[in-house]
Amino acid sequence: MKQYVIYTRVSTEAQNNSGLGLEAQERDIDIFLNNFSEVPYEVIGRFQDVFSGGANDRPQLVLALKLARSSGAELLVAKLDRLSRKVSFIAALMDDAAVKLRVASMPSADKFQLHIYAALAEQERTFISERTKAALKEAKARGKKLGGLRDKTMKRNAAIQAKAKAEAERVVKIAGPLRQSGATLASIAKTLNETGIPTSRGGAWTPTQVSRVLQRTGA
Repeated sequence: MKQYVIYTRVSTEAQNNSGLGLEAQERDIDIFLNNFSEVPYEVIGRFQDVFSGGANDRPQLVLALKLARSSGAELLVAKLDRLSRKVSFIAALMDDAAVKLRVASMPSADKFQLHIYAALAEQERTFISERTKAALKEAKARGKKLGGLRDKTMKRNAAIQAKAKAEAERVVKIAGPLRQSGATLASIAKTLNETGIPTSRGGAWTPTQVSRVLQRTGA
């Protein structure tokens, strides 16, 4: 049976609390498993970090790689930059015979193609960074005040977190007791969908999303 170790990553605690970024990653992973994976398959572990993609010593990634190596399962990520933003780190993993890497958004890509994609993405990020610096330098030279959007951004992030917390607390009133009574994540997701309770983005519930809400609220 095909086995997977799933790894997801967001860069900030705000993204973690709001579900922004995670929901998209889980959607891509679900699409891969439902449409491109060999069957039958089994997910033997799920790991998630709230860390920058430039850090290579992320604790949950270390655990995910350890399990993937010991079990022979494929390490499944939604996108390559969720694994790392460094070509050197990705290249080292590809040279590790004990690590089998699968990227959900590029289901048929081989190691060579993934390596090329990582190099191009790193080059693009470097260019964008330099372009941003140049634009800020020009704006400063013209006397334009920088950083004026910081307060608005912080308020927006706070509002997103508050909304996500309120929605999670509402959902857990149903999901919590069901889980405590022994209901599976799949059956809880089905119940939420049947009662017409949408996810934060108005979609249907999946077992992964139910698990995230329960973990977020400590239920």
